Amino acid sequence: MSGALLSKTTFKSSELSRASADVFAAAVDHPVQVTRRDGESLVLMSESADKARDALLDLAAHLVAVSTTAEGTLAGRMSDRFPWMLALSLADQEACATAVLAAARASFATHQPHLAIAELTSWRETASAIAAGLGKEPVEWLDEAEAVERP
Repeated sequence: MSGALLSKTTFKSSELSRASADVFAAAVDHPVQVTRRDGESLVLMSESADKARDALLDLAAHLVAVSTTAEGTLAGRMSDRFPWMLALSLADQEACATAVLAAARASFATHQPHLAIAELTSWRETASAIAAGLGKEPVEWLDEAEAVERP
């Protein structure tokens, strides 16, 4: 793991009372470490960063469960954990499984939970749209001659 990826801004606990606005502003951007003389250091982060870490850990738990099952394809095992994948075609299930796994690996390697969460969310929303029947109507494209100019 790269030290640059793990580095945090550090504040002394006394700075929470003297310059709390600075500490809180830094914590909005990234987790900050608050050191204490009388105990273990604490980490302060935004709620959205905490939720992103929780979501990534939840995804990791599912991927570990998928990887420990030997039966079936990766897409088949993942669709057992993520039933919304069943709304996708078989080819899209394979593409989804591969893309989510790659994004998860990138998230773990870079400490950027949003990579995996965004990929998973994108595929889940696509599956929901397909299940709702979106995309079944033929698209009617306008010719340039039919295009209407906006005032």
